[in-house]
Amino acid sequence: MNLPRAEGLAQPARAARRALAALGAAVVLVVVSAGCIGENGEDGFRSPVAVSIGDDTWRVSFDASLVTLRLVRGGDTLLELGADALALGTVDRLDDQLNYDPYWLGSPLYDPQGLAWVTPASATITASEGIRSFTAELTYSDATAARLTVTASASGRFAAKLVPHATSRPIAFMRLAPRVDSTEAFYGLGEHYDTVNQRGKVRAMQLEPSLRFESQYNEAHVPIPFVIGTRGWGLFVEDRHPGSFDVAAKADDRIEATFGTAADSPNGLTFHLFAAAHPLDVTKHYYDVTGYPRLPAPWALGPWLWRDENRDQAEVENDANTLRDLDIATSAIWIDRPYATGVNTFDFSAPQFRDPTAMIGTLHTLGFRTALWHTPYLDEEDPSTAELRSYATSHGFYPPRTGLLFNGWGRPIDLTNPDAYAWWQRLIRRYTDAGIEGFKLDYGEDVVPGALGIRDKWNFADGSDERTMHAAFQLTYHQVYAETLPASGGFLLCRHSTYGDQTNVSVIWPGDLDATFARQGEPATDRDGERYSSVGGLPASMVAGLTLGPSGFPFYGSDTGGYRHSPPDKELFTRWFEQTSLSSVMQVGTSTNDVAWEPTPENGFDDEMLGWYRIYTRLHLRLFAYEWTLAQRIAVDGRPIQRPIGLAYPELGSHRADEYLFGEDLLVAPVLERGARERSVLFPPGTWLDWWTSAASPGEREATVEAPLGTLPLWIRTGAIVPLLRPTIDTLSPTTEPARVDSYATTPGVLYPRVAPPESASAGASEITLFDGTRLGQSLAGSSLELTVEPGSEFRHGVVFEVLGVGPRAAGVTESGSALARHASLGELEAAGSGWFADTADRGSLWIKVPAGSHTASAALD
Repeated sequence: MNLPRAEGLAQPARAARRALAALGAAVVLVVVSAGCIGENGEDGFRSPVAVSIGDDTWRVSFDASLVTLRLVRGGDTLLELGADALALGTVDRLDDQLNYDPYWLGSPLYDPQGLAWVTPASATITASEGIRSFTAELTYSDATAARLTVTASASGRFAAKLVPHATSRPIAFMRLAPRVDSTEAFYGLGEHYDTVNQRGKVRAMQLEPSLRFESQYNEAHVPIPFVIGTRGWGLFVEDRHPGSFDVAAKADDRIEATFGTAADSPNGLTFHLFAAAHPLDVTKHYYDVTGYPRLPAPWALGPWLWRDENRDQAEVENDANTLRDLDIATSAIWIDRPYATGVNTFDFSAPQFRDPTAMIGTLHTLGFRTALWHTPYLDEEDPSTAELRSYATSHGFYPPRTGLLFNGWGRPIDLTNPDAYAWWQRLIRRYTDAGIEGFKLDYGEDVVPGALGIRDKWNFADGSDERTMHAAFQLTYHQVYAETLPASGGFLLCRHSTYGDQTNVSVIWPGDLDATFARQGEPATDRDGERYSSVGGLPASMVAGLTLGPSGFPFYGSDTGGYRHSPPDKELFTRWFEQTSLSSVMQVGTSTNDVAWEPTPENGFDDEMLGWYRIYTRLHLRLFAYEWTLAQRIAVDGRPIQRPIGLAYPELGSHRADEYLFGEDLLVAPVLERGARERSVLFPPGTWLDWWTSAASPGEREATVEAPLGTLPLWIRTGAIVPLLRPTIDTLSPTTEPARVDSYATTPGVLYPRVAPPESASAGASEITLFDGTRLGQSLAGSSLELTVEPGSEFRHGVVFEVLGVGPRAAGVTESGSALARHASLGELEAAGSGWFADTADRGSLWIKVPAGSHTASAALD
């Protein structure tokens, strides 16, 4: 079903419509100063029938006669909230033992006593501030009254609040049920593992028990009450009570967002409506409301390595030296537990780590930053934490009331208590003062609303309880660590999060996924022959990253290789690191401590795989100039780094979860099935050049491509320029051994832009401005390809352009009218100050080097 067009500022009153129809006329009544229409043609303030706020492009209109709110673009209605869309769920009485979790509504195990849904029967517009805001009084069918206020916050962004203020029965639930286009797709709602398109799904906004997966819960680690429609709109419900989104599951033209507000219902339900020219741009509105993401430190975008258990300091230092000896690009190492005397004693276990200061110094020398695993607990069974626990207990640093615990150590610290917060942060600084620059924050998922409608009661020092702290606990948990990190950003890798927490969290990891090719929910068999239902392996990991980006978390890194049911074998590990090399964060580790250079009978790793691993870790690191440019743009356009193809190109009508765009110019189609050596790829509009062979593939079609093990299907858009760091780069972190370790921190060095030339001069010029202000451009005029560079603040050491596919056609290169020297090899060119080299093999590249400064080079192509 298509939504109606909205003509003029608002729909006229029913009587006016009937009269105009009888006359065969079409008249739009507009009172510009008030932004509203009067029922009898009056000035609109005494008894307005309709009102419209916003601007000429995006607006919200409200028709009181129909009790209908519309989000409108031009003349098109993007979504519509009719009278039945502003529903209240009333009950005989509120039971303090119930959590009013709407996810279980309809279950035979959960039936709140006397639940009845009421909707507005009439509405009166009571206030209007021109085109900026309005207020309407809603009268419900049971005489309940509520006040709806809507404000135009900015172009395409509207804040609304529905507040019940006179009720005949207690309100347990509040529901928004907008009518939407029956054919569009839906993105967002946080981290999910099964599909990128949420149409047809019912998503809980909290952890729930579930027998569908081996973990026995629904894996909702990062639920975000924010949905994006591919027609260019968004709905964000700013509420932390238990919630549920029915995304066109009951009806193909309806979304139901239901929240169990219960005793807090008098405070109302706040929601936001967003509109943008492209669905990728909707997330920026969300950031404007909830805060922009905390960027990781630049060095945190280099590959990371970790083991689930480090034997001792010698193993950590040996891993660091081995990475350098084997020429494997890596910027950081984190140390997972156990490393401290106990959980959490804020020290290093002396027998295991004899000199942690020296160890951190060794890592810094070799060009690694260092992070630690951590949690918000003190192990209540470990004598080593006794002194800290005694202090916490005597000072009231635990929650006044705790519910069930889902960890192996004990109660979490109550960080809503300012004194507990300050104390915990002082303890954290023992590590950061010693040179630790990041944390992997695990667990912290004990606070849940309950199960099957029954509360799991918690109380906290600030007066809150589990009904909102199931989400809000993460805010203080993550903030207390984030504030200890360097001003340059540091690294905070978190498992569980909520809306607004992106201002604390720099990276999400998906928790403990399977070391398999299984999709979420797929039946599987472990090595001992035991059957289980998979939480998901490599395919689920990729989907998680693609769902998080539009939902407000643009940085994501899964455990490359998987965690449950480790170890991965050679094929799985290879396909996984192929994919994570084109993830926003590449972190590598498994539950069985697998590293690429240590083959075992179980993992089957070998030298061939190690060679592939070297290629892909360095590719990820070399892409830093491109990715960090995308990261800096988030504050401008809000677009995710990893982009589902259906969100980037909704006009294709395909919402597949097995390929994506990395920025605008790279198409990534990882292999996600065991044994596959080819796969189907949907190419977006344009022409795409194979990253490895420069073979061209036309867009807007589906094709089968070869994908041998060790080769990631990857393409660059024609007309694009993708900046790369030099091929020898080892790390983004500082080093004191520059002769051994090639670090970006020592020098950004020569920039290596990879250029996919336009197919014809009619394609026009293209340009990219990097994060440091460096400008790179290309244009084709006849048979001459012109390349330009204007250096920025960091890339000031010259450029080596690689132009794909034109090597055999290169006849000469000039710079400022002077011919550049032709060199016999790429190595000879790199050693020279300037010049060019052409690989004359089929589809070979043309390399052009120019020194520091601004330059324009022209390549003559036969």
